[in-house]
Amino acid sequence: MRPDFKNSFVMFCKSHTSHQLSLFSGTHTLLTHRALKKYEDHHMWHNQFRTQVTQRINETIFRPLFREDFGAPNASIRVLMGMMVLKEAHGWSDEKLFEECLFNILVRSALGLMNMDDALPAASTYYLLRKRIVEWEEAGHENLIEKVFEQITKSQFIEFKINGKKIRMDSKLMGSNIAWYSRYQLIHETLAIVYHELKAQIDRLLSASEVDLLKEVSGETGNKVCYRSSTSEVEARMRALGVVIHKIIHQIDNDTLPCFQTLCRVFNEQYQLVDDAVMARDKHEISATSVQSPHDPDCHYRKKGEQQVKGYSVNITETCNDKQSLNLVTCVQLEAASAADCDFLQSAVEASQEVASGKVDTVNADGAYHSVDNQDYCQKKGIDLVIGAIQGKPSRYDLDLKEDGQLLVRDLSTDTVDVARQVASRKADAEPKWAIRNEKGKNRYFTQKEIDTCLLRQQIDARPQSEINVRNNVEATIFQLGYRYQNAKSRYRGMIKHKMWANVRCLWINFIRILNFVAGGGSICDQSGQNSPVLPVFLLKFVKTECFMTVVKNFSLPFSGNRNLAFLVKNNFL
Repeated sequence: MRPDFKNSFVMFCKSHTSHQLSLFSGTHTLLTHRALKKYEDHHMWHNQFRTQVTQRINETIFRPLFREDFGAPNASIRVLMGMMVLKEAHGWSDEKLFEECLFNILVRSALGLMNMDDALPAASTYYLLRKRIVEWEEAGHENLIEKVFEQITKSQFIEFKINGKKIRMDSKLMGSNIAWYSRYQLIHETLAIVYHELKAQIDRLLSASEVDLLKEVSGETGNKVCYRSSTSEVEARMRALGVVIHKIIHQIDNDTLPCFQTLCRVFNEQYQLVDDAVMARDKHEISATSVQSPHDPDCHYRKKGEQQVKGYSVNITETCNDKQSLNLVTCVQLEAASAADCDFLQSAVEASQEVASGKVDTVNADGAYHSVDNQDYCQKKGIDLVIGAIQGKPSRYDLDLKEDGQLLVRDLSTDTVDVARQVASRKADAEPKWAIRNEKGKNRYFTQKEIDTCLLRQQIDARPQSEINVRNNVEATIFQLGYRYQNAKSRYRGMIKHKMWANVRCLWINFIRILNFVAGGGSICDQSGQNSPVLPVFLLKFVKTECFMTVVKNFSLPFSGNRNLAFLVKNNFL
């Protein structure tokens, strides 16, 4: 369902990729000598950013966010998207972003604002575009920033002829910008938000004592209640709030209000009905996918080793060719923190093949990406899945299944070898089993799955360490992804905004790699004449009797510094 943009008076209009330089307000006219030479150097980051990011953006992707029939033309989406990338690249606040875009000539050049009087989009326009992108995905459509990332990266793959046959991937847990709530605090804060929104309706259906309780809830934060109350008092108050919430969600019909939907989720996850009485669930029954904060109901809880996170899991996939080649991020995936790493692999391969326009034949990952489904998928697709280990404790037995169906079982603890007997199953379609007698005289059964796992461990052990080490460098990409968030906690709330952040951040990572690649002489194209600004030339015509200015011709030339001036003098235009 498309969001309602009928109240908008903005009509979609594509901006130009060429830039008309002014003779009087062009930035190049204000610089001299070394400053001008450095400003025009196509290896400089601002010129490369304009070429590799700003001008590559396909603005038609955002057409559904605007009217088609009438209205004023929209601000340049290329400029707005470039601003988003630069904000995440440098970790700027919004205030700092607009300050840099207004007064930093390199930032303005990167955005394609080549003249000092080129207008920057208003702050309200910037926020409105982000708001509409979120609303578009909330309505069930794709994330437009993610689509822009795919479109730009695909064009970069084509220009630089990057080989996408080998990829590697890794994931990172990223905390949402929320407070760490206990169970009581979660219930307290969620109920306070709903009461603030629906106070008039709630007061009419509750008793006076219950209304007084809600006034107390809305008058102080949950952590203050926990601080001054004993454990038994918190539990009693939690039960009382459960009764109030049960009445509210069963007597008020307001499914469209997001905070009300969150309250319903919180009640179902934290409480249960026992003989028509509202009781708090045991803490062991609370799922990691339950609501962690009313301010970000999308995030989940996950404990990974010693790390505890309430947020999201970001998976990064990139090419892994030799060190002299250009390697770019091909795919950015983001799910709630409870998502397993192995669930990312298949979709990451498909997305990488779409961006790289070629078949992936090697995937390097760690043991968390191993699963039976992934092994079967890679086998069907002819993909070599290189993993350094398998999760779980190694087996005590080494299994070797011969071609004739005989299974040799080596006990690694005693270094003895037994021939396992095949066990007949009562079910006709059951998988075959083998068994041996252990030291206790009991049967030890082996399934085909255990044999396959043992074979996989043997293959991993047989791989050269150099092949396994290829995956390690993707951790540097993971580090760069979260570089601006040293505490592994983002500035945003909600899955959609985190997707926007992750894709924009990876656009910058790819740009820096291209910048370094071009600076090192790896560019395959002559960029000095590509995507250059356009200079309007007003020519002076000198006459023997008098000197006057005449507009002889209004034409455009690729702007490349003093070479244009020499061209004009040589051809008697000046």
